[in-house]
Amino acid sequence: MQRMRLIDSVKMKPAFLSALLLATALAVPMAPAAAAPPPAATQAEVTHLFAYLAGSNCQFNRNGSWYPAPDAAAHLKKKYDYLADKGAISTSESFIELGASKSSVSGKPYLVRCGQAQPVESAPWLGAELARYRQKAAGK
Repeated sequence: MQRMRLIDSVKMKPAFLSALLLATALAVPMAPAAAAPPPAATQAEVTHLFAYLAGSNCQFNRNGSWYPAPDAAAHLKKKYDYLADKGAISTSESFIELGASKSSVSGKPYLVRCGQAQPVESAPWLGAELARYRQKAAGK
């Protein structure tokens, strides 16, 4: 008898049923939309920057510690992959700015030291190589 009253009350209140269906649908976690990968030209440029850094024989300062260039390139590649998965990279410059210029933990700028030269911030160092790469690519 009590069950019948519940069914009758639900039948009499379609707004309740609609609200219940909406609440159920909203409670189901939705998969995030896949972010579009960076443009092919950006991917090629950033890949070049990783190779350039890895082969540079320079040292890379991150959060006060110096690392060999191949380790630095691997670290930046992880940051690139993370940012690319989030759809945050549209150009090589955006990667340099968001992922290759400073620590996301401390906010300290990354530094590059080649040989006995004074350390320089990584953003202009990578930016200069990006400009050389583009100039060379345009000259083909």
